[in-house]
Amino acid sequence: MKNSEKPTVNKVATKETKNNIVPPSADAAANLKELFIDNLKDIYWAENTLVNTLPKMAANATSTNLSSTILEHLSQTENQIARLEKVFELLGEKPEGKKCEAMAGLLKEGDSILESTEPGPVRDAGIIAASQKIEHYEIATYGTLAAFAKALGENDAAKLLTQTLAEEKEADCLLNDVALNLVNTTAAE
Repeated sequence: MKNSEKPTVNKVATKETKNNIVPPSADAAANLKELFIDNLKDIYWAENTLVNTLPKMAANATSTNLSSTILEHLSQTENQIARLEKVFELLGEKPEGKKCEAMAGLLKEGDSILESTEPGPVRDAGIIAASQKIEHYEIATYGTLAAFAKALGENDAAKLLTQTLAEEKEADCLLNDVALNLVNTTAAE
């Protein structure tokens, strides 16, 4: 789109659609770079929070394979935080987090799963389910952030975010393998 072109707005709106229009907050993102940075702050908060949460998940797992998979991802998560800090640096921004409501909800659900299951294979299956929901959220987030970075011409940032995206996909596959090859079968018995 050329700078002189304005995006078209659907002027045919029903009364119902008009009532659902959400006005922007005073600090709403006005351009893609602001939205990109805002989303970086969300995932930065999420990753830092996960560093504190993953040890609890590993401690509550009875499968040593599951526990070690989670702890290996803890190490990756610490590296991902450093990578995010590099992205902030590339953008000339201070690394700071903003509470990610989506991740907070997923972590609350994870706590609920721990509270509602007895230690053993069923709890392990619940830990995997909660962990995979988190991984899928991270996959969606890093995929979006990498696309934003590419659109903004931030190629070095895009490379770093794509590297993390690949790690999150691999973590999801590892959790899936633990579930399919051990935990779910044992939990079903």
